[in-house]
Amino acid sequence: MAIPGAGRSASLLSSVTFQFLLKLTAVYFVCYFLFTLSLIIRKSLVLSYPVDALVSDVSLLFLLAALEFLLFYCGVKGNLTESEGYILANLIVTAVTILLTVYFLVWQTYVMWADVIISSVLLVVYGLNGGLAFSTLARITSVYS
Repeated sequence: MAIPGAGRSASLLSSVTFQFLLKLTAVYFVCYFLFTLSLIIRKSLVLSYPVDALVSDVSLLFLLAALEFLLFYCGVKGNLTESEGYILANLIVTAVTILLTVYFLVWQTYVMWADVIISSVLLVVYGLNGGLAFSTLARITSVYS
């Protein structure tokens, strides 16, 4: 609950739905990361996977994992402290993670049906996450400005 200051109301502006979706996204991403990494390893063993493409795909997957941690941190911190800056950072990181997920959905070296399914689910979750982050940001901005 926010502590009322000069010009601030004592109402609760954080979103329980946004908080729940952030935690659900984090749990799903752990499964996504492990499954995608195992698929990349399997594809590199079974198919003729170019070494530079393998390094690129694994590096982008670890970058996506780091950005997911940042997304979760900024979302939780911004939602619980009702901070506009953290929620805005969450929205920006969400856009970048959506682009990286589209890479794994469409542009990686070998795309299997399993990649399409799990990446599509992750895109839907990121879209919901971004929508709830935007509505929370709008609610906080309208009250605090």
